[in-house]
Amino acid sequence: QVQLVESGGGLVQAGGSLRLSCAASGRTFSSYAMGWFRQAPGKEREFVAAISKSGGSTYYARSVTGRFTISRDNAKNTVYLQMNSLKPEDTAVYYCAADRDTAYGLSNRGPDYWGQGTQVTVSS
Repeated sequence: QVQLVESGGGLVQAGGSLRLSCAASGRTFSSYAMGWFRQAPGKEREFVAAISKSGGSTYYARSVTGRFTISRDNAKNTVYLQMNSLKPEDTAVYYCAADRDTAYGLSNRGPDYWGQGTQVTVSS
């Protein structure tokens, strides 16, 4: 089992940037594909980005492609989400996710584990 703790959320103006971090417990971080999802008020949770166990493959939702970048540091048991050119519609609670299968599987059917979430608010 893996425990996930997100950080880095906050309030930012439209056009600004934020970097989210997710620290994972345990010694098998590199055995998990990792990802980020988000949930805006009144909406369903949606996929944002995923990264393979080695970091060699990444997947993005169409709405964030070109603006967000997912990365991981297996030595630090941490996954990141760099968010640039933020828009008010990016406002949501962002959740870190881990899956024992593939990043592609995580992006399509959801993960095995969730973090508690971190709030991101983008003002216009």
